[in-house]
Amino acid sequence: MAGELVLVTGGTGFIAAHCIVRLLEHGFRVRTTVRSLARADEVRQLVRAGGADASAVRFAQLDLLHDDGWDEAAAGARYVLHVASPFPVRQPKDADELIVPAREGALRALRAARAAGARRVVLTSSFAAVGYSSRPGRPYTEEDWTDPDDPSLSPYIRSKAAAERAAWDFVEREGEGLELATVNPVAVFGPALGPDLSSSLELLRTMLNGGVPALPRAAVNAVDVRDVADLHVRAMTHPDASGERFLAVAGDPVLVPEIARIVRAGLGDAARHVPRRVLPDWLVRVVARFDPQVRAVVPDLGHLPYASHAKAADVLGWTPRSNEESILAAAESLVRLGLVRE
Repeated sequence: MAGELVLVTGGTGFIAAHCIVRLLEHGFRVRTTVRSLARADEVRQLVRAGGADASAVRFAQLDLLHDDGWDEAAAGARYVLHVASPFPVRQPKDADELIVPAREGALRALRAARAAGARRVVLTSSFAAVGYSSRPGRPYTEEDWTDPDDPSLSPYIRSKAAAERAAWDFVEREGEGLELATVNPVAVFGPALGPDLSSSLELLRTMLNGGVPALPRAAVNAVDVRDVADLHVRAMTHPDASGERFLAVAGDPVLVPEIARIVRAGLGDAARHVPRRVLPDWLVRVVARFDPQVRAVVPDLGHLPYASHAKAADVLGWTPRSNEESILAAAESLVRLGLVRE
């Protein structure tokens, strides 16, 4: 199995870069996609920062919205990790700005994998495709689905649900001989490898730099990016992973003020700008009436959205790091990268 070629889409991304590192550690060859080959050196720097040898990584230039180059990128690949998907800091007014590239990119990856004779595709989905249309009265599991047609949800949430639905439909209709598994992470923390941050780490940086005067009592499910990468490799190689979804979540949800406490305790003086005040829920809800970014987290105020990783543990033997270790590793990496003000 080692030495086989894996195509990883979106190589500059937070999760994708860690997936590349993990694959190289396991002896796989890697080809990764970038929107411009000018960013190849950026990917190499990320991989080296993760402790792996980047010299063997190969590159292909692709766009989620165009067919050109997909078949060539997948040629010879035994596996495909389709990690690339749009994730803006601010949500667009037109949901299709996210839904269309997310869905079409997933389908292009699957068609290219099928054409290349790849064995399995692992799609990076999200908890967004699982836990936003119902409150099941129990921990969320892989059996739960977000409704992609629910207009009350943010474009990002709808895009992840739509893309994953489209992927499963494609494999059922047209994917004869092609296996699919999905990894559905919650908010991803853990160490940043470069200054281009994910939304979770951008929020953490804002907190560390004193960019917010007080914190909402919102609940966050967390997982370490290194464990997400490990879960991708397990879902790619384990014989029982085909046709399955896997939630990537470390443990119980953590409140934002608790994240602040973890960071202050672990970083000491480097975390002196982290706020201590907690906003009353009523005030956050008032602000949310006028700000869609705040509105996106308001439903979780006072609600602990429990999700279970029992399936990943039972089927794949996956054991994630604790929330505290993941959050602190993320904060330490931001300091190390010089992204936290003096």
